[in-house]
Amino acid sequence: MARLLLVGNSRWHWAEVAEGGWRSWHTPPPSPGAPPAWDRLRAWVAVGALPPGCSPPPERGLTLAQVPLRHLPPWLGMDRALVAWGAWRVERRAALVADAGTALSLTWVDGAGCFRGGRISAGAALQRRSLGEATALLPRHEGPFDRSVLDSDGGWPEGTDQALMQGCWRATAGAIALAWRELSRQDPDPQRRLWLTGGDGPALAPLLEADGIPLQLAPDLALQALAALPAVGLIS
Repeated sequence: MARLLLVGNSRWHWAEVAEGGWRSWHTPPPSPGAPPAWDRLRAWVAVGALPPGCSPPPERGLTLAQVPLRHLPPWLGMDRALVAWGAWRVERRAALVADAGTALSLTWVDGAGCFRGGRISAGAALQRRSLGEATALLPRHEGPFDRSVLDSDGGWPEGTDQALMQGCWRATAGAIALAWRELSRQDPDPQRRLWLTGGDGPALAPLLEADGIPLQLAPDLALQALAALPAVGLIS
């Protein structure tokens, strides 16, 4: 089975593709000097730093030149280019793509398959970690979010840690919902959908659906787009 790799800011995202089969998983970055086996690696892209001694084969690395999205600026990150093209290629219609991971990136692609710009802010976990580091009384938390807190206390918890989780999750969802409403007024395309991807996507989806936003949850959007690139050709 051919492997694909997307090197993220906090995790490495993998997929294996074969005829009639698809599997994805996520790992921490490997330790310096302990690279994974590259023999089955078909293609890779990186938006995060590569540990010393863990560089995948450069001849299998892809760049923006291989992403067939029109009007791509040369400074755009490969993750944003992939998810924007990945959303457009499925239905050939306009989309707003929210990639909710370490960073929250919002990318607008129009119905003609043209990049139209976007926004970037801190993701929910990064917000929480930054608040813990920059304040004296708020707790610093490095572990995963407890997603069940979204359904507790009616959204208004008394505990500081729960209030911090609620605030960061809802701030992230609010940034996405605001972008959706503003874009809908600026360019009222009734066919546009919101595509939600990234590790925080499943937790954010119920908050956005409650706002009545037409939503497509696509956790593997970047990897699927990578597999579908003409230069890779693993899926059609």
